[in-house]
Amino acid sequence: MGKIEKIKAPESEAATKRMARKARRMEAIAKASTVTFTLEPAVQRFMSAQAKAADMNMTHYMQMLVETHVIATADQNDPLAVRLAAKRFVINHAVTLAGEMDAAGKFEEDFILKVVQEAQTSAEFTEQYALALGGKEAEGTRAAKRAAVSLNQQIGRVIKKAAGARSKRNERGRIARATVQDAIISTYTLLEKPS
Repeated sequence: MGKIEKIKAPESEAATKRMARKARRMEAIAKASTVTFTLEPAVQRFMSAQAKAADMNMTHYMQMLVETHVIATADQNDPLAVRLAAKRFVINHAVTLAGEMDAAGKFEEDFILKVVQEAQTSAEFTEQYALALGGKEAEGTRAAKRAAVSLNQQIGRVIKKAAGARSKRNERGRIARATVQDAIISTYTLLEKPS
């Protein structure tokens, strides 16, 4: 018997053009959001030490520096500065709360969820979280959903770092995750302390 090939319906010219436009747009977004630059070795060592002292990795530390500069130099009511200031508040609050809860012996495998749930009891945190996603105007938009995914991932990473934890692995060696409803996060990584 011969080889059976799947028969595909020919794509319309309009659909092909749409797909090409979407691919170009996605490539432009990726290029626009990634910045690469070279530092002198001494500057890189200094910045790495600063990041380590702040309990951050170099990427997040450099991002924080740039965002802090935008907040400090933009007009007071600039929407970008307001959103970034809210994002900084949310992340800093999560780090502080994670450190306090860990020091109080409240670490468990669903520590990320517990910290987020505790943070959500604060009206200021909830208000700043909404602002970090773009405020009332952005509510329910795709942009707000993308911002929430990014911010939630960052919150999870800083909570894990603040607790000195690592991602828990399942029996197949993959990172163990859990899902939840009624929280600002929908999925989170289970954690464990290094032995």
